[in-house]
Amino acid sequence: MRDFDQMGIIVDWMDACRKGDLATLLDLYADDGKVECSCNGTHLYRGRHELETYWGPKLSAFSSAGFGLEEIHPGQNGIDLEYSIAGALRVRASFRFSAEGKIHSTLCEPAQQGAHDCAAC
Repeated sequence: MRDFDQMGIIVDWMDACRKGDLATLLDLYADDGKVECSCNGTHLYRGRHELETYWGPKLSAFSSAGFGLEEIHPGQNGIDLEYSIAGALRVRASFRFSAEGKIHSTLCEPAQQGAHDCAAC
């Protein structure tokens, strides 16, 4: 059992996304944290600089279009989340954590869009 609140970290992640708060979002990730995005091809972003490059433009889209929670629940080794952009576009994200209570990895992919390009995750 981890001695930190994984669900609470993801709630903080969602709040940062809603507010467009890049600094807070990046602080939730471990120094070697990574995002693997399969929404428009598969791309891997690792470390604070690459995560900043990835998340910066996305947060602008999230905060202006609307960012909503659809589902959140414990996963096999972390937290699984489904969120929506502009009330319609849905993205599935799985989060894994470091022993220090930081996000170690995020895997995102389109949810309920089939083969469509989600372009927002």
